[in-house]
Amino acid sequence: MSVINAHDLTMEFLDKVLFNKASFDIEEHDKVGLIGNNGTGKTTLFKLIAGVYEPSDGNIFVSSTAEIGFVEQHACSDFSKTAKEEMLSVFNHLTETEKELNEIHRLIDTNPDNLDKLIEKQLFLTEKFQNEGGLTFRSRVDSMLSGLGFTENEINLSVGALSGGQRTKISLGKLLLSDADLILLDEPTNHLDIKSVEWLEDFIQKYNGTALIVSHDRYFLDKVTNKTMEIEHKKITVRKGNYSVYARLKAEQKEAEKKKYELQTKEIQRIEGIIKQQKQFNRERNYITIASKQKQIDRIKEELAAPDPEAKSIKLKFEAGSQSGNDVLTAENLSKAYSGKHLFKNASFNIYKGERVFILGVNGCGKSTLLKTLLGKIMPDSGYCRFGANVQIGYFDQIQSGLSSEKTVIEEVYDKFPSHTVSELRGFLGAFNFKGDDIYKVMSELSGGERARTALLELMLKKPNVLILDEPTNHLDIMSREVLEDALFQYDGTIICVSHDRFLVNKLATRILILENGNLSSFEGSYDEYVQSISVPDKKPEKTEKKPNEYQLRKQQESEQRKLKTRISRLEKEIEDTEEEKSKIQSLLQAPETAADYEKLVELTEKLDEINRKQDLLYEEWESLSS
Repeated sequence: MSVINAHDLTMEFLDKVLFNKASFDIEEHDKVGLIGNNGTGKTTLFKLIAGVYEPSDGNIFVSSTAEIGFVEQHACSDFSKTAKEEMLSVFNHLTETEKELNEIHRLIDTNPDNLDKLIEKQLFLTEKFQNEGGLTFRSRVDSMLSGLGFTENEINLSVGALSGGQRTKISLGKLLLSDADLILLDEPTNHLDIKSVEWLEDFIQKYNGTALIVSHDRYFLDKVTNKTMEIEHKKITVRKGNYSVYARLKAEQKEAEKKKYELQTKEIQRIEGIIKQQKQFNRERNYITIASKQKQIDRIKEELAAPDPEAKSIKLKFEAGSQSGNDVLTAENLSKAYSGKHLFKNASFNIYKGERVFILGVNGCGKSTLLKTLLGKIMPDSGYCRFGANVQIGYFDQIQSGLSSEKTVIEEVYDKFPSHTVSELRGFLGAFNFKGDDIYKVMSELSGGERARTALLELMLKKPNVLILDEPTNHLDIMSREVLEDALFQYDGTIICVSHDRFLVNKLATRILILENGNLSSFEGSYDEYVQSISVPDKKPEKTEKKPNEYQLRKQQESEQRKLKTRISRLEKEIEDTEEEKSKIQSLLQAPETAADYEKLVELTEKLDEINRKQDLLYEEWESLSS
């Protein structure tokens, strides 16, 4: 049964068409991921569904039996309440019933004359209280607060003493505890650490209603959604499947549309050539042929549709201006405590050239403090750390504190990189989606995404050989995140990164450092491999040890050699596989039936080109590692 149905839905906002004649259905129990670049109209669509806005044209219907819930309805209203009291306010109807039952208990003890009526009312209210969840609502609130990462101390703080992020989590928790059977979640993973996001994933997977979720967290979307809706080019497209399935199907469709357009265009050109030739003969029967061929062209043009243009994304490429030594960073017995609480203690580790190391842990555990300690911005209570020879650091601060607030965008970049001309910098800023007069915006007026793009551009221009990144994907939309991932994957330097973006961690990490309860442990591998390892009791990551002795160093070097040999073997296997693929395609190309099928010929030729490009990259990496 449809919960939401839209027909020819059009929405204009501030003289801008966000989507035009969009039609879609969302069924009962669907978990739908809503994606699209910033500014395409995702939040506006939420407000249309919630009835806050009216469409410019068309219709959107929400099932009359569906109770809609969204975060704004549950914004914290009383800042004098504690966090727990504010969360409990969702169940005011139950606390009122509870008070009424307590009063009846008192009256039964003191007023025996009305005993029958009182007992009758008590039975009625008790049954109602139990049916509405009265026996479990307090434990549900406790579980919600714990799942969202609130400590015992924070639960009892007043709402006014909480951070903006914590108040947003309270509002999210109230929404999730409400009786709504259609919930609209706008960036629900913001302000949540990985542990809390995993708890939220479990909650939504078990949620029995319908959910529409705006998020840039692809790992989260892959876990909880069964449909994906995208707003792009003023269209709304819905497909079955989570984000990764949607992205694959979208890429396949775009490629098919591109090929169809190219073939139709070539066919028109071929027929036009025939018409031109027939006109030269200048005979009556030739004009009959010309009319027939022109009808063919007209029919093709009726269905000829140019593929949608590629959405503009930032152009990002990190390069190391020079090479560091093999030993990039050494940390020995690092400790730091605040107010008697150890964020980390006796932490010892080494980071080597070319590694991509990610630091994971719950909010407040000390990840950013550890980064700042490594950078010398915060002094450790004990221990030391030092960078190796010729290390040149590029630091991305999650709040971009290194950016000026008073300068314009062009002034900010030019003052740091005066060796570039203004014209060159305008080109770079254009590649980072700063268009026209955007470069004259004052930095304090920029959005979070614009500030992040400015900081990334400065990192790119600096050309460091070690990148130290603190939540680099915050404020970036999905497309910008994917561009950043590809740039970091191709980067030839060393990366040390704190991130809650599991998609990013999974794609890039060669090693993970886990900061938990003041202890630092290490795991070599991707995020998925790490999760798999901690699900098996005897494969938990081992705590990092103090300075290794000669035996440990030798073992470490042997491990590095084994990994290198394994990677080379895998590359050789991949090269063999591509050779087999090439042979198969070349055989198909030589087949007579292929020569007669133009569309198949084009498809196979393009596939062969793609395999050749892939093989070139494999050989390049194989030669680099083998040397």
